[in-house]
Amino acid sequence: MVAAPLSRLLVLVALAALCGAPSAFARECDTHSGLPVPRFVTLKFDEVNGRAGPSQGHPVRWLYERRGLPVEVIAETADWRQVRDVDGEETWMHRRTLSGRRAVAARQEVFLRARPEADGAEQARVELGAILWLERCRQGWCRLEADGRRGWARAEGFWGVYVWEVEPGAPDDARDRCAEQAPGEGSQTGAAL
Repeated sequence: MVAAPLSRLLVLVALAALCGAPSAFARECDTHSGLPVPRFVTLKFDEVNGRAGPSQGHPVRWLYERRGLPVEVIAETADWRQVRDVDGEETWMHRRTLSGRRAVAARQEVFLRARPEADGAEQARVELGAILWLERCRQGWCRLEADGRRGWARAEGFWGVYVWEVEPGAPDDARDRCAEQAPGEGSQTGAAL
């Protein structure tokens, strides 16, 4: 038997780890998508039907006309997601109409600041109901973007952020059961949503 060079052996071990070995850091949830429920997602299209049940045969309860609108997945089947909108309405949407890219809706008028501090320089004013893309949160502040303007704002001014995302150590059953960043989560396309 001929011994393989060390570099070749290392490449084979790395490929095996990438291709088939499950990560010790990421567990999939026991859901159809493998993602935690509840979770926030956004609408992928300018028009999305919110149906009374999980099929094309169910009547349309709401027509949502805002790409990027955040909704919360509260239940799922293989192809359908039951979602709750910012007003508390619950409907069913096909998984293809949803994106893993996160956004938030302003609950009040706030300012985006240059730093995550109350006295940080004001970058832009955010109006009530505005939708902003969520980049990340830490210590009660979220980094947000809209129309090419970025800045920090207090998380409590927005719908679409969980307490555990901004307060380390806050309890969350879904996070404890599932990976914090499962495949497809945070993706622009939302293929696995």
